[in-house]
Amino acid sequence: MRKRYFGWAALLACASIPLAAQDAPLPAKENAQGDLSISIYNGDVALVQDIRTLTLGNGRVRQDFPDVSAQIRPATVSLTIADAAIVEQNFDYDLLSPSSLMEKAIGETITLIRTNPATGAETRERARVLAVNGGVVLNIDGRIEVLRDDGLPVRAIFDEVPQSLRARPTLSVTLASTRSGSRPATLTYLTGGLRWNADYVALFDDKSGKIDVQGWVTLQNTSGTTFSNAKTLLVAGDVGSSGDAPMYAPQPRRMTRTSPGTESASREQLGDFYLYPLAQRTTIADKQTKQVSFLDVKGVSASSGYRFENGWLASANEARSAQSVLTFANSGAGGLGDALPAGTVRVYVRDASGQPQFTGENAIGHTPQGSTIALPTGDAFDVKVQPVVVTRTRINPNRWRTQMRYRLTNARSRGVTVELVQGGLDWSDTRVTEESRKSERRDAGTAVWEVPVPANGEAVVTATFDTRY
Repeated sequence: MRKRYFGWAALLACASIPLAAQDAPLPAKENAQGDLSISIYNGDVALVQDIRTLTLGNGRVRQDFPDVSAQIRPATVSLTIADAAIVEQNFDYDLLSPSSLMEKAIGETITLIRTNPATGAETRERARVLAVNGGVVLNIDGRIEVLRDDGLPVRAIFDEVPQSLRARPTLSVTLASTRSGSRPATLTYLTGGLRWNADYVALFDDKSGKIDVQGWVTLQNTSGTTFSNAKTLLVAGDVGSSGDAPMYAPQPRRMTRTSPGTESASREQLGDFYLYPLAQRTTIADKQTKQVSFLDVKGVSASSGYRFENGWLASANEARSAQSVLTFANSGAGGLGDALPAGTVRVYVRDASGQPQFTGENAIGHTPQGSTIALPTGDAFDVKVQPVVVTRTRINPNRWRTQMRYRLTNARSRGVTVELVQGGLDWSDTRVTEESRKSERRDAGTAVWEVPVPANGEAVVTATFDTRY
């Protein structure tokens, strides 16, 4: 019969250690954290402040801080403690696991116990671990074997836990203490693995022109550590990091447009960032996603509309859908009245039976109070635009004349207005020499027409551009 090699990770799931060998190295099971305060920023960085009461001797002493973040940035650690100075600090992140236990046993002798499933009888063998490279290679009584799956239950027993392995992420600090006794110690550090973002639910009533907005903070913890009963503060804004690198990111086709506001929000600020404290202390468990409400406003003024953006010299053989756009403001007068942290807005509309139905979503950036937000939520079914390059003529060696035609159609039973945008223009080198409807140059690269399209009808816009290219 063909031999099958034993999956050593499965063997290690059955690994055990004699109780006497476990007692000294393993820390207590309870969480060793003290009074926790956590500030979580956008961009996968958090500031942890942990105040613990320590009992220190006089002279040079070693103090362990278990239950720090597994993604702690050791270079950012600050420890404030009366009558003691830091001599040395080490972060022990080699955590106790079946795999690490076997890897640390290379060159050592362990005990293998196999159980006969028919009789329950156990057989024991002492084995020296030679290698752990995709499998476990053993020396058993002078013969070299690879752990194999022979159908018998197998478990491994280790004589002790290596001193270098920790059950929990631990910061070890050597202190020079000038007196004995108990005193508070404030441990502060930056860590990755804690992040947050805002999620918004907007229920839009087209007839009344109102939306109800709920804002949720979504917390994620992948730091490898649970933070218990922590006072939590969320900081909205993009903080600088030495690891920042410029990256090219193409703009999405349906991009939210925001006209920034100038209203001062009543929310507390830290420098140029807004603060969103959680009302109560909370436990942020490792590998957990938690949601907390921070905004609940009803009756915010809003309107729906359409937008179509055409690239320079873009011509279509068939009509293309316009974007469905929900426009609202977070001004005080509009009813929302708050600065909005970056996140995703999900829009719902009630159907004929009154049931809310999802109609689309899009992202917003950090938005100051008083801003106007135009949020594309998808592509319209009934509102289409067909852009066509009618003629393109070189009028001299450095200039071109381009005639465009845009046909807009509306299959809805009521009239709509489409924001028609021609992009790819240059303010200094582009002139609109003729147009069937007056355009607006809102920025250097676009010409914009507000085009009313009648119910079950169409509209046509023509324009001639004089350009360098």
